[in-house]
Amino acid sequence: MKRIYLLAVFSLLLTVQAVTSYSQTKPLSEKMAATVMDIWSDSLWVGRPFKWTYDQGVLLEGISGIWQRTGDGKYFNYIKKSMDHFVQADGSIRTYSAESDNIDNIKNGRALLLLYKVTGQEKYLKASQILRNQLKTHPRTQEGGFWHKKIYPNQMWLDGLYMGEPFYAEYSAMMNDTAAFTDITNQFVFMEKHSRDAATGLMYHGWDESKQEQWASKTTGLSAHVWGRAMGWYGMALVDVLEYYPENHPGRKQLLDILNRYAAAVQKAQNSSTGLWYDIMDAPMRKGNYFEASASNMFVYTFAKAVRLGYLPSSYFKAAQKGYEGIKKQFVETVDAGKVNLKGTVSVSGLGGKPYRDGSFEYYMSEKVITNDPKGVGAFMLAANEMELASIPKTGKGKTVTLDYYFNNEWKKGPSGESVRFHYTWEDQANSGFWFWGNAFNYTGAKTSSLTVAPSAANLKNSDVYIIVDPDNEKETPHPNFVTGKDADVLYNWVKNGGVLVLMTNDYTNCEFTHFNKLAERFGIHFNEDLRNAVKGDAYETGAFIIPAGHPVFKTSKKVYIKEISTIKVTSPAKPVFTDGKDIIMATAKVGKGTVFAVGDPWFYNEYTDGRKIPAEYENFKAATDLANWLLLQSPKK
Repeated sequence: MKRIYLLAVFSLLLTVQAVTSYSQTKPLSEKMAATVMDIWSDSLWVGRPFKWTYDQGVLLEGISGIWQRTGDGKYFNYIKKSMDHFVQADGSIRTYSAESDNIDNIKNGRALLLLYKVTGQEKYLKASQILRNQLKTHPRTQEGGFWHKKIYPNQMWLDGLYMGEPFYAEYSAMMNDTAAFTDITNQFVFMEKHSRDAATGLMYHGWDESKQEQWASKTTGLSAHVWGRAMGWYGMALVDVLEYYPENHPGRKQLLDILNRYAAAVQKAQNSSTGLWYDIMDAPMRKGNYFEASASNMFVYTFAKAVRLGYLPSSYFKAAQKGYEGIKKQFVETVDAGKVNLKGTVSVSGLGGKPYRDGSFEYYMSEKVITNDPKGVGAFMLAANEMELASIPKTGKGKTVTLDYYFNNEWKKGPSGESVRFHYTWEDQANSGFWFWGNAFNYTGAKTSSLTVAPSAANLKNSDVYIIVDPDNEKETPHPNFVTGKDADVLYNWVKNGGVLVLMTNDYTNCEFTHFNKLAERFGIHFNEDLRNAVKGDAYETGAFIIPAGHPVFKTSKKVYIKEISTIKVTSPAKPVFTDGKDIIMATAKVGKGTVFAVGDPWFYNEYTDGRKIPAEYENFKAATDLANWLLLQSPKK
């Protein structure tokens, strides 16, 4: 009995030690998220008036980025719970008022779009349509710029670009509304045209078209100062909307040009000693001015994301690094091993209203600076997450990973009524898609693309990794594209010349084997038309596999989950790379300069990598990252 007690105590000590060790090494974004989910455990409004407002949207943007990087479902669940306080079964939004024509009210729409794309629940789509309808009737300036609010007539504020345009762009992309991107472009063009100071490149907080407001210059209509967070909102809006632009839309180049002008001005305004930015950017040495946390985080996020996505030259990352180091030194306060606070965020700064805010330097200095303001905390999570993404080894830099959309060619009706691709596609964010696996490749610096026609030497020329998943049978597609002998020849020669080919089937009830095996057998691989790991309900252990220590492919994952798979037979040159008992679960082959990896299941689709379904003990997200890195390392260096 004593021995059992000692073993129990020893086991508990090991668990505590492991938790303590992780808390000490946990990334800062996650430490900040832990604070958020503690002090606002039941949504942002615990202890505060219950209200639909943009503060929560900024927080949830930060949480969303962490979820996508970690695959930890608790972050998605927090987003869903937060929005479910407001979104009713019919899609109506509690406390939202369309009549107020407040551009701030649009911000939370991105959380709604995420929830709709991931869950498919119509209430989130209906709620997002309410916000889109507001933009259709929202009052505008004479040239077409959105007013900031009905109570601020004729006024555009830099803040409004972040509140409205990222949602507008994402919604328009989802609905295939390409015409809307001209309107979105114009919002940025109008704001820069009216608010940019030609001498410094910085942009003033607000512009009144009528020039009647007390805070507005009677000559230019501009407010008196450059407020840091307003500049931050504008920069974040630029990098967020650019993700959704059609590649050939002329507005894309316009926004990239604006971003480059903006970045040059912001970098010049960065304090050389601390790496931080002042609250009032056009009066850095004026008495009372101070370094402000939310603006500094927004600039770090804008620079780091823009460099990661290729919108800005890599030289701007040095400014992001310097800014981030300054943020950690001046604003981040350790609570305990697993949590931090963010100091130094000004609670609010605006123009006009009651009591009247005159836009003077003295006004900006009068607003309170607080700890753990939602806007600052959200911006910090975004900035920290970007810096953590930057620290991921760039094994995929300069390489392209292409996903087959020809042999797997499934369609469904999309939200706009048009047919859209789904099922093992990069774009599909629901259970059936490869969104998370695509992110894993992207985070290594690799580009992801797709191939909608049969493979050829020409269209595979720029691909380093080519992935074929679950080729269609007649049950899935009326006229499936079967693998032909010509396709097999093309792919064999491509691999021989250095290509990395991934073959993923399914169980025998959901995959075409006869033609696909003719391709696989060229590399000594044969998929058996069987069904292994038939998991019933939530009996997850039925689908468990333990990865042995020192595995050549799966270097960080230890226990994974794969259900309903086809096993494999191999002949030379193929070799088993993972077996369980007598069954070969995965195989590899070396042919010429190239490599083939095979597994009898799509495995890494979102349902089993995004953390929402299977228990956390199954490390499929880590396994997806492991395989992504291994595949990229098999590709010859360029």
